[in-house]
Amino acid sequence: SFTISLRTVDKITVMVKLRPGVPSRCQIRVKNVNRPELKIKPGENVTFTFTCSTPEKYFIMEIQKNIDCVSGPCPFGDVHLYPPGLPRLNRTFIWDVKASTKAGLELKFSAPWLRQIEPGETCPDFVSYNINSRIDTATVNIGTFCRNGSVSRVKLLGGVVMSLHLLWDSPVTTSGFSIANRASIKRLCIIESILNGESSITLMSPNYPLGFPEDELMTWQFVIPSNMRASVFFHNYSLSNCERKEERVEYYLPGSLSNPEVFKLSDSQPANIAGSFNLSLQGCDQDAQNPGILRLLFQVVVQHPQVDENVTYLVDLSKEWNMTVTIHFEGWPSHMPSMSEPICLICKDPRTCDRVLTLESGTVYKISFLCKDLSRLRITAEKGISCVDLRWCQRKIYSLSVPMAITKLPIRLHKFIWKLLAPDLINIEITSPSLKLQQHVPEQRCNTSYSYSIVSATPETELNVGIFCPGGSIEKIQMRNNITISLKTFGKGFLNASNHQDLKMSFVPHIKDECTFTVSPDPKAKVYLQTPSWPYGLPPYVSISWYVVVPSKQVARLGFSKDRMGIACETGRAYVNIKEETSGAEETVRREDELLPEPRNMYHDFWVNISNCKPVDKMQLALQFWVTFADRQIDLGMILGVVAGAGVLVAIGLTVGCVKKKKKSQNPMVGVYNANVNTQVPRKQGLFTKGRKTNESHVYAVIDDAVVYGHLLKESNGSVAPEVDVYRPFDGPIGSLPPSPPPLSFRKDIKHSNTSDTEEPPPLTDADHDTYTFAHQKSGQSEDNGDTNEKNNGDTSMSLLENKEQDSSVE
Repeated sequence: SFTISLRTVDKITVMVKLRPGVPSRCQIRVKNVNRPELKIKPGENVTFTFTCSTPEKYFIMEIQKNIDCVSGPCPFGDVHLYPPGLPRLNRTFIWDVKASTKAGLELKFSAPWLRQIEPGETCPDFVSYNINSRIDTATVNIGTFCRNGSVSRVKLLGGVVMSLHLLWDSPVTTSGFSIANRASIKRLCIIESILNGESSITLMSPNYPLGFPEDELMTWQFVIPSNMRASVFFHNYSLSNCERKEERVEYYLPGSLSNPEVFKLSDSQPANIAGSFNLSLQGCDQDAQNPGILRLLFQVVVQHPQVDENVTYLVDLSKEWNMTVTIHFEGWPSHMPSMSEPICLICKDPRTCDRVLTLESGTVYKISFLCKDLSRLRITAEKGISCVDLRWCQRKIYSLSVPMAITKLPIRLHKFIWKLLAPDLINIEITSPSLKLQQHVPEQRCNTSYSYSIVSATPETELNVGIFCPGGSIEKIQMRNNITISLKTFGKGFLNASNHQDLKMSFVPHIKDECTFTVSPDPKAKVYLQTPSWPYGLPPYVSISWYVVVPSKQVARLGFSKDRMGIACETGRAYVNIKEETSGAEETVRREDELLPEPRNMYHDFWVNISNCKPVDKMQLALQFWVTFADRQIDLGMILGVVAGAGVLVAIGLTVGCVKKKKKSQNPMVGVYNANVNTQVPRKQGLFTKGRKTNESHVYAVIDDAVVYGHLLKESNGSVAPEVDVYRPFDGPIGSLPPSPPPLSFRKDIKHSNTSDTEEPPPLTDADHDTYTFAHQKSGQSEDNGDTNEKNNGDTSMSLLENKEQDSSVE
């Protein structure tokens, strides 16, 4: 059994009652009478027992002591836990002190002092204090506190209600605080915190998260050694609707010539404060109809002065435009470090420091850092480039490189973002002239200190062009719409690599496809290329092209990584088009319901175009292809055959010469003159001094009408050569437009290429290094004269085959 004896003079009341929400499975027995609760008043002596062996599961106890400092003297000094011999129940000791508003009360806590916590938070040892201020009939919750903190004293105006919560098995036997009388503090309360070493504390305004009392004033006093540095951060606040006055905070700072220094709650708060200071919160007269809420949660961080505290870094952004540079902690903005983590501050002047600092272009800054470990900081920068009038901006080439003002800082660059804005009918071209770009694909991953993420966006759709890094084969990317390029760094290697950046951009006229790549691979490399938005697939109706440059004396091998597109179209058709950039080249076209072309050799620069339809649900067009290179091989059999054929034709030419001489004495015969036959062997320009019009190579002798050799011979200054198709290396302008699928109404007539590997015979190289290709003329294909000099001398004649085709068309 338990016996509780209370003296009248102590003014203590003990209440034992059921825990809220717990079923009544235990009773209190007093004089053989069971009851659910028990109240013992001052001057009473009560003995009782419980009907169960574990009463702590069902009952709690409140011990309240009333102290009247208005009508009589106050019992100042240490506060004791009284009465002794209480049953082991969860218990709350309450001290209700009534005092005049003309006087102040001070609650002084013994070490290790207190730490304020947010409502709903639990103390680690389950020992908590709650402090309420009582002015007349109004009660204000100053806050809830745990042990082990920095709050050493709380001064209050008027009365106070102090409570201590203990668990049933708590070993605490003392209250841990004392009460003292003080003069009026002329404000709601003063909370004192002592911060001796590096530390971080969080404090809240009274009634948080509810509203601070109207037109009230309170103060926090921070006692800090003069050799330490303190910084204040407001993490959460709201403002009420004021009719008169203005809500604000005031600081009394050491060494300041303008105390008190007044700040708005929205301002950056003082930092790098040397020594002790005061912070006060002032409310206003609120709108009676819509008062709103004034509340504040803030943090004070105390640090040792940094070794390089006085080291400043010049960040000159005066010549930059439309750019911002943000220095921030790692993980910003998605991750917010806990307030217990070591803090890194960026200062743009001795008193303006924060965890995040944004610098604007057009200004010169001198910044410093309050941070032991600068590796925890990062830089994110953003720059905008736009074009309104193509006539002005088409002539400009913009460098997409990170400015030196950023790279020379001792902070790692996390990301640099260029936002390129182009209006309708103006497109954007990205080039990397020397380094070139490599597309990051599973078979060819980027392994560099930085990479570029390129996204093309419109209000309707977004095309993730891909991730690229330096050291590849892509010379140029042309894109429609607005572009976002994000440079992201990996590790510390970017500092050295930043000196060699060569990415550039310009605005160009409108292009047909959403995106066009110009690829100029290394002859020894195997290049992998894939469609944008990999692996999620191209958006519907998007067309992408690649122009692949084949090096001279090389043959390219083109292949796809799978045999089908892997989609079915709901609307429209999906196509893959392949075409070499040479005269008379056939275009290979495959639909989404057909097999993709087998690997094939490409002897000239070529286009690959992939155009999407609207696929059926959950199907996406995502293709990858590869290109390799090999040296062209010379076919000795072909050379021997050509030489033998040349010998036969030379013999025929000699026979014809004899026939000519014999026929001179005979009757006039038929003279056959064919103005359409090319009578010159392919040669270098300027090799002959006479042009076709000034020499007599086009004048034929009279020969027998039954033996017409015009279709066999091609004379040039007396030399005879076999009939050939002449290969002339292309030295004119390369076409700028890729192959594209024909209109839907014509695509059913397209002749698909059935050969998977169209070989072109190898070239024959003479002593002058001119390359000629010998082949038979194809039926229905015009013969290529290949004579540059003829065209320069005004020859407008046509071949026999072209003449015949024109005649048939006229008929």
